[in-house]
Amino acid sequence: MNTSELKTAFQRDGFIVIEDFFDGTLMDRLDGLIRNYYGENPDFWHNDEFLSKAQTEVVPWFPQRECVHDFDAVEKYPGFADLTEAILGAEWVAQYCMVMFSKQGTAGQAWHQDCPPDDPTQHNLNRLVYTSDITDEIGGQTVVVPGSHKRGVLSFGDPVGEFEDQVVLRPKKGTLVLLHGHTWHRVLPITGSYRFSTNYRSAPKGTPDDITDVCVYRNMRYRFSTSSVIEERTA
Repeated sequence: MNTSELKTAFQRDGFIVIEDFFDGTLMDRLDGLIRNYYGENPDFWHNDEFLSKAQTEVVPWFPQRECVHDFDAVEKYPGFADLTEAILGAEWVAQYCMVMFSKQGTAGQAWHQDCPPDDPTQHNLNRLVYTSDITDEIGGQTVVVPGSHKRGVLSFGDPVGEFEDQVVLRPKKGTLVLLHGHTWHRVLPITGSYRFSTNYRSAPKGTPDDITDVCVYRNMRYRFSTSSVIEERTA
């Protein structure tokens, strides 16, 4: 793993994909825990307004908050913290671990930025871990717009429309995806049984703890702590 080259690619594109980063045995163990927790038809966590406006149908789980310590193994995995420090700098902060589950027939996630880009220096880092393959048969592919973390606010428009320069990612078991919080991204609809990924969010030193409380969509800004739309975007 050439950390310097990965850092350069991340700074240019706003994301990097590293296949076979994690051991298969660890991925299988965490994958089993996730499947057992959710079952096949978990209830949605967000309210109806969010589900309809955001066109984002996911069910989050924060396993470490429930003392499920198996997920700590990822944070201790060789090279994981070192690569994070290379991207974020010294004294970076680990925020939380969040599993995102999408069930069959749901919309996935519309285009969004995980935090507002009003201040380019303030952002989170998504460290996405895939414990099973994301395939075209299942759906739920991650779509990103390279370099969009430098373009400012996500453009107004169709929440699920396509961009000419978008790239579709199909991570396999053991893949690590690092994604800048300002990068424009979405998740395609789920056509197979279900899909999930685990996000170990982190941030540079000095970043507010609530950096991801407000999410930017193409049609609104949404505050999760109050479950409310704080801006209807019309242009």
